[in-house]
Amino acid sequence: MDTGGRLIAGSHNRNEFVLINADENSRIKSVKELSGEICQICGDEIEITVDGEPFVACNECAFPVCRPCYEYERREGNQACPQCKTRYKRIKGSPRVEGDEEEDDIDDLDNEFDYDASDPQRVAEGMLTSGIPVDSEFDSSFPSSQIPLLTYGDEGSEISADHHALIVPPVMGHGNRIHPMPYTDPSVPLQPRPMAPKKDLAFYGYGSVAWKERMEDWKKRQNDKLQVVKHEGEKGGNFNGEELDDADLPMMDEGRQPLSRKLPIPSSKINPYRMIIILRLAILGLFFHYRLLHPVRDAYGLWLTSVICEIWFGVSWILDQFPKWYPIERETYLDRLSLRYEKEGKPSGLASVDVFVSTVDPMKEPPLITANTVLSILAVDYPVDKVACYVSDDGAAMLTFEALSETTEFARKWVPFCKKFNIEPRAPEWYFSQKIDYLRNKVHPSFVRERRAIKREYEEFKVRINGLVATAQKVPEDGWTMQDGTPWPGNNVRDHPGMIQVFLGHSGVRDVEGKELPRLVYVSREKRPGFEHHKKAGAMNALIRVSAVLSNAPYLLNVDCDHYINNSKALREAMCFMMDPTSGKKVCYVQFPQRFDGIDRHDRYSNRNVVFFDINMKGLDGIQGPIYVGTGCVFRRQALYGFDAPVSKKPPGKTCNCLPKWCCCLCCSRKNKKNNQKEKKKKSKQRETSKQIHALENIEEAIAESNSQSSVTSQMKLEKKFGQSPVFVASTLLEDGGVPHNASPASLLSEAIQVISCGYEDKTEWGKEVGWIYGSVTEDILTGFKMHCHGWRSVYCIPKRPAFKGSAPINLSDRLHQVLRWALGSVEIFLSRHCPIWYGYGGGLKWLERFSYINSVVYPWTSIPLLVYCTLPAICLLTGKFIVPEISNYASLIFMALFISIAATGILEMQWGGVGIDDWWRNEQFWVIGGVSSHLFALFQGLLKVLAGVSTSFTVTSKAADDGEFSELYLFKWTSLLIPPTTLLIINIVGVVVGISDAINNGYDSWGPLFGRLFFALWVIIHLYPFLKGLLGKQDRMPTIILVWSILLASILTLMWVRINPFVSKDGPVLEVCGVNCDD
Repeated sequence: MDTGGRLIAGSHNRNEFVLINADENSRIKSVKELSGEICQICGDEIEITVDGEPFVACNECAFPVCRPCYEYERREGNQACPQCKTRYKRIKGSPRVEGDEEEDDIDDLDNEFDYDASDPQRVAEGMLTSGIPVDSEFDSSFPSSQIPLLTYGDEGSEISADHHALIVPPVMGHGNRIHPMPYTDPSVPLQPRPMAPKKDLAFYGYGSVAWKERMEDWKKRQNDKLQVVKHEGEKGGNFNGEELDDADLPMMDEGRQPLSRKLPIPSSKINPYRMIIILRLAILGLFFHYRLLHPVRDAYGLWLTSVICEIWFGVSWILDQFPKWYPIERETYLDRLSLRYEKEGKPSGLASVDVFVSTVDPMKEPPLITANTVLSILAVDYPVDKVACYVSDDGAAMLTFEALSETTEFARKWVPFCKKFNIEPRAPEWYFSQKIDYLRNKVHPSFVRERRAIKREYEEFKVRINGLVATAQKVPEDGWTMQDGTPWPGNNVRDHPGMIQVFLGHSGVRDVEGKELPRLVYVSREKRPGFEHHKKAGAMNALIRVSAVLSNAPYLLNVDCDHYINNSKALREAMCFMMDPTSGKKVCYVQFPQRFDGIDRHDRYSNRNVVFFDINMKGLDGIQGPIYVGTGCVFRRQALYGFDAPVSKKPPGKTCNCLPKWCCCLCCSRKNKKNNQKEKKKKSKQRETSKQIHALENIEEAIAESNSQSSVTSQMKLEKKFGQSPVFVASTLLEDGGVPHNASPASLLSEAIQVISCGYEDKTEWGKEVGWIYGSVTEDILTGFKMHCHGWRSVYCIPKRPAFKGSAPINLSDRLHQVLRWALGSVEIFLSRHCPIWYGYGGGLKWLERFSYINSVVYPWTSIPLLVYCTLPAICLLTGKFIVPEISNYASLIFMALFISIAATGILEMQWGGVGIDDWWRNEQFWVIGGVSSHLFALFQGLLKVLAGVSTSFTVTSKAADDGEFSELYLFKWTSLLIPPTTLLIINIVGVVVGISDAINNGYDSWGPLFGRLFFALWVIIHLYPFLKGLLGKQDRMPTIILVWSILLASILTLMWVRINPFVSKDGPVLEVCGVNCDD
């Protein structure tokens, strides 16, 4: 699509559509200039025909009417021109209606209804031009070949049409589409294939046992031939004195192999792990049995509270543990992918991929970071014509627009440099900041010279971007204006039209070497007051629709603006799963792990989240696939459209030679039934005289049933699901993607603006069953959950070189706010109709996968028992009570076994997951820190938002920062999320001091009961230790605000201590006679 490098802006609801020309002087082109006329009935533009002329409905007065209105008037109206009242004549390519037979003009009967159902492109084009209803139900079992016809007589082309026993419309096949064409017309002239009834169907190659045997024999010969090449090739390639003609046989054999394989965890690691899980479950049962039967009489409240918390922890552990029962790893074969889909001398057969990059506020998400992400996408190792990058600017910021314009110019130099020298990574900021020997493995003599030149170009590019950022700090009073003087359409962030700009991909824009570049499109969806825009999920759905209109790739990759492609072969890694002919059809998305740059070596706040990505996700991959984590994920477009996964055939029944006798009896009864059915079939085969009649009746019934079912689903049903854009609805039928060739650039521009309008999703299934699902700030979990409920499975891919890398918030306050947002989304899902506890039964979701989703929405509720449980040690130390009675030998064994099983489970998980003990321990610590702060606030915030409709937010204020490496790590930002863990730290420290003082005061006998309470309190303090370091900062100086809070809480606890007064006996002070006479 060629827009001449201009910005397209408009609003479908307001009937506005302009093309802003930045190169000419304030010139605005409308659709009327591009396509000629506007339809006087519906207001849409009149398309351009194949001959390059505007569509003319009436040859008498040329009254401007578009083709859809013309065909609707002929089909449903009075079949006459609204202006001159002349009866419309049928135009070539339009369906025939009643009365057309009276015309004397030469008709195009051969092409009138010639919809080749095996060509999805023709199907979509026919739908766009004639409004043919299309079935939206998935039908993978419908035959793609034409059904044979039966004739009464000899076979031959001279058989007349009236002798045919059956006529089948040629649109019954579906080819590569996933939806069959239901359109039929009795007036359609058909080209039947005659068959003689006296001859067997096997003579024509249908349903023949001999044909199956021939195919098996052919496959066997091919395999033998390949085996000969494999084993005899070392002897000079000679086979029985004759050389094999096909020199590519070894390569063909490699190309026919699977593109990926599963690597199960070795049994030496996984079997002990499973045994420990079962043992830990049994120990947990004994633990609860002891705790329930041995209450603490003098501290019944503390005991009951602790038992309730421990039961909740046990249930939470089960939900988290058992989805890790079948962990697997995967391996891809990129060389086999190239052999199969990239043959020398032929166009690449790899599927197209549309890449989505989302950004909102350029002040919070620096344009330089977004530019690096875009550059890494444009330089990816993938066919150029198969990649399209769409940048969603949900803030309609001119800064982002100008930054992309600068990125386009630098990409013309950066992309050829990356591909010429095969560098990694292909984001320039991180490539030039690598602390490695960049000359290693580089042999090209001009590499050093060109690297210095491109580095200088990048530094100048950074200066220009920084200049744009500095200029954008102060917004002009009249708003921003473009280079041609036109006001920036997005000056009002909350009220602006939709905008589209094609930076790369149109004619004339190539790199410095004259080669083609991937398509780069800027998109800012329309926003108006009074409409719900659904934040990131709404922006992603707008990108789905606009990309379907412009490029319609069958696969989508979405990344955040700060996640660049670190491995240039990441798309190929994903295609090894998506394009695998054996298992790829049921894969809805391929999720890559998140890896991060700029995190300190100790990872104090568990920003890398290694335990989740290297242990939990591997476990889910062995069940039904990992959950979607919001970025670094390659989707199948058809799965995002809400279609069900292909239904796989059931495996054959098992034999029971080794089963008990009663089971054999049952199987024998089944065998008898099968034998009876076989005898009936033999008897039916003997009836030769009625064979063709029965076949004819069965075929006629099947066709009648399929026609009746297909006629139910119409164009209106598809529009109700996907919206009122015929171009987009037509694109949903193309499983292999692509854009109809007969659509004019003007119509594509208008459709692209329409599908990003703010009211397009009204009364449709967008956000409910189609696209990213609405209803939660963590739309990623909800979207993946809906796909798994439709029977799809996902794949977890961990390449040796990380596919994507991003930046993470490394200081304490930002990290807590990130976790707060995730937990808030889980609470919203828990309180919605999509909660996995009660949603999705009867679909394709497996039970262990459901356990994982339940755990992902239940974990914020753990914050309440966790906060109470972390408070209990201080209460026990201050009151002298404890939650456990005097421990017997039996209880000691149970407690020791429980702690050992917990440690053993963690050690074995680290072993098969490849996780270090530092990462595992940081994850345990931050589970407590986040649980008593972010999760707790998210729980109350979610309850207020869902139940009371009250939205709350927590402000983050920067207080201090230090210079140097990882300076953000020591940046302290005050937020109310810091209050609960600070309070827990202080009361437990005070409790420890009070407990030790009490033991010193009471003597030796009080030290024994003190150890259990001290261990309990120290467990809490050790888990909160990273939080304490975050409060103290780099130079061990506590901020003033924390000091104030500490004094306040210490005063309260001191007053409580005076009130409790544990050193004084309950009956008053004990007075003893010392024997000294004080009166003397």
